[in-house]
Amino acid sequence: MKPIVLAALGFAGLGAGTAMAAPRAVYPVVRTAGDLARLCAANPASPTGPAEVNFCHGFAQGVVMLQLEHKRSFCFPNPAPSRSATLDGFTAWVRALPAHAELPATRGLLDYLGERYPCR
Repeated sequence: MKPIVLAALGFAGLGAGTAMAAPRAVYPVVRTAGDLARLCAANPASPTGPAEVNFCHGFAQGVVMLQLEHKRSFCFPNPAPSRSATLDGFTAWVRALPAHAELPATRGLLDYLGERYPCR
């Protein structure tokens, strides 16, 4: 009986391990602005590119929505720029100065938005 139970646990573990391994490979931990910028700049033609770009857009959208509900540190013009154009600018901003890449991801994105789209 033990071999059957161990085999069943082995298959269950294999299934769970496989399911859990993919998200870690596709969605790396985003701690810094550099981490976020790398996701934003992912090649959409690569196997993980679309997921990385989508993660970047979702992360940024969440930060913006939370910021808009509280005290704003930036004001988008009317009409607002596209999300893709804004995140391309963010990526260039991070690459332009190495210190930007070391900022916490949310702080870096908010600093960029505040510099690029200040409230008047």
